[in-house]
Amino acid sequence: MSGTLRFEILGPQRAWYADREIDLGPGKQRAVLAVLLLSTGRPVATGQIVEAVWPDDPPANGPNVVQKYVAGLRRVLEPDRSPRTPGQVLSLTDAGYLLRVDPEAVDAVRFDRGVQAARQRHASGRTELALDELTAALDLWRGEPFTGFSGGVFEAARHRLVELRAVALETRAELQLDSGRHRELVGELVELVAEFPVRERLRHQYMLALYRSGRQAEALAAYRDIDSLLREEYGIGPGEALRELHGRILRADPTLTAGVPETAPTPNPTVPPPAAPPAPAHAPPPAIQAAVPPLQVAVPPYADLPSPLYPALDGLPTGPPSPFGVDQPRRERHPLPTWVSTTATVAGTLLPLLSFGTLTWLVMLAYAVRRRSGRLGLAALGYLVTATVLVFMMATDDLETEDSAAEAFFWLGVLSLCWLVGAAHVVLLNRWVWGRFTGRRLVAQAREEERRVRRQQARNLLHRYPSARYEFAIGRPDLARAFDDGGLIDVNAVPDQVLATLPGLTDAQRRQVAMDRWVRGPYASMEELAARCPLPLAVIDALRGVLLFLPPPAPPAARPAAMEAGPAEPR
Repeated sequence: MSGTLRFEILGPQRAWYADREIDLGPGKQRAVLAVLLLSTGRPVATGQIVEAVWPDDPPANGPNVVQKYVAGLRRVLEPDRSPRTPGQVLSLTDAGYLLRVDPEAVDAVRFDRGVQAARQRHASGRTELALDELTAALDLWRGEPFTGFSGGVFEAARHRLVELRAVALETRAELQLDSGRHRELVGELVELVAEFPVRERLRHQYMLALYRSGRQAEALAAYRDIDSLLREEYGIGPGEALRELHGRILRADPTLTAGVPETAPTPNPTVPPPAAPPAPAHAPPPAIQAAVPPLQVAVPPYADLPSPLYPALDGLPTGPPSPFGVDQPRRERHPLPTWVSTTATVAGTLLPLLSFGTLTWLVMLAYAVRRRSGRLGLAALGYLVTATVLVFMMATDDLETEDSAAEAFFWLGVLSLCWLVGAAHVVLLNRWVWGRFTGRRLVAQAREEERRVRRQQARNLLHRYPSARYEFAIGRPDLARAFDDGGLIDVNAVPDQVLATLPGLTDAQRRQVAMDRWVRGPYASMEELAARCPLPLAVIDALRGVLLFLPPPAPPAARPAAMEAGPAEPR
């Protein structure tokens, strides 16, 4: 019967037996089926199902609840089965529940295979067949997958599938541009740019399609739109490929229309064609090159996996220029806790006001020590001298004698300098310091988001091309490599000194992880690591995003040549 079952998860979850749609039951039962469909052909442990379906509040008798929903799924997937007959479609094995259906029965699998087939046809020069394959694969989509399901498992699966669809859409647009279909492509790209506003590869294709259609002004306007969006929302500018295309459109570069019959200019025999870039000495296979983010290996720009979300973070300023000449810190400092900084800011602002400026020097001295600034120290000295003069004048003033106009003016000047000017100086200095603090915090958050995106890219790459583990040393920060995997660590392969860098662990816990790996063998999952080495929940959550649990590395003789040249694997 499994051969007549069909499942759809690229949109609202649905299932068919032959031509009859199946009622999959309540939401939690559908969620259990969705977890099994994500691992078609592989058993799923009961604990993994409970964690995926009830991520925040698992039931006390989780295995029994899962068993109840599995029984309900068996009834709808095998309605003709006798209650005493073992299930054939959904069975229980020693490793967990196994859904026995043809992988082609799941639309997500057919989509992935269709995209792979299109790449193979395109690599062999059959562009039209590749376009047909991509169009057929994209037609399987009917909406956002796993709507109504919450939790990390479904969020990760949804993100992966949506990312694959976006890459497939970009690839199809690239093939249509290569085929000279830019005029009919413009309308489709308008919708895609609205759906994915920060994907620069789509913007690149949109600008190129507009320019090839004779709409140069609109192509330049499209660049201004993405430039404004990126600067206002993320504080960065467009990537190098977009900037280069913008410049070529401004220059009306004739090579932009080369190969397009309806707009191709007459070739100029005096201008030699641009030389192709030399191939790298140890280039990876073409299939893996297509999945590697740009600027990590020698691949063309806008490869199949997207560029990092924040490609120009290293050039961002950390705050506005100092209005009072505060020295640049000589080394990076850890910011104070928020409540400490807030209290210091309020106290530093009120102190000059309440003391009539006599204590302004003390606030400036505190900032000078904190910022290690010689110029702030000189300012503190100046305020101290002024406050001393003010106090001396107050102590020696004869209250019975009326001051002259010059003496009154001098009094007013000294008081204004200590009180009003000093208070304004402190207020502006507080704002500048907070601006730097906020800027560093935003940059740190953006860099962490970039690392998270790169880790997800590396995981997707491993899922699609397992050999990339050796080609790019993913999860091996102890090896020399050019690929940035966002800080992933293969807990079963790295040496003990790398385990010592795991965040949140005490020295005793790090030694326990290394010793348990050596005594009892490799770890298969985060759950197994937490069970074998009891760790706090906060540490488990922190490690879940950075650890890989790959099988033990293959012997050197079985590895790709690119890996053999690296250091020997630790035992």
